[in-house]
Amino acid sequence: MSKRIFAKEQIASLLKNPNVARCSEKSISYANNFKARAVREWQTGISPQEIFINAGFNINMTGSETPKDCLRRWRKIFDEKGERGLKVDSRGQSKAGGRRKRNWQSDKDKIDYLEAEVAYLKAENDFLAKLRKKS
Repeated sequence: MSKRIFAKEQIASLLKNPNVARCSEKSISYANNFKARAVREWQTGISPQEIFINAGFNINMTGSETPKDCLRRWRKIFDEKGERGLKVDSRGQSKAGGRRKRNWQSDKDKIDYLEAEVAYLKAENDFLAKLRKKS
């Protein structure tokens, strides 16, 4: 992730661009139609920087590597899922779908699990307290 921070004036300027869907201090979300058009233009041999400049972006503001990085990511999605894949941003989502959800068979199972967890945490706290006393 980029370490750039956009000022309020920069955010306002970016939001005026029709190719920007959303913008915050730390990120820009691009319009879906711009992503698809950019990928198609890139496939014809136009450089990523040219595509972004022609779309009204200030490369000095967005970062010189941003066009190339975005187009690589969009091209991969476009090749795998087509244009529809560009309409859903799935960054940050694991393939497994995150932490497994617990399906309790009964309230007793849930209570037993939680009691065991409390006992474990109490033992852990006691252990840490003993370590602090030694130092």
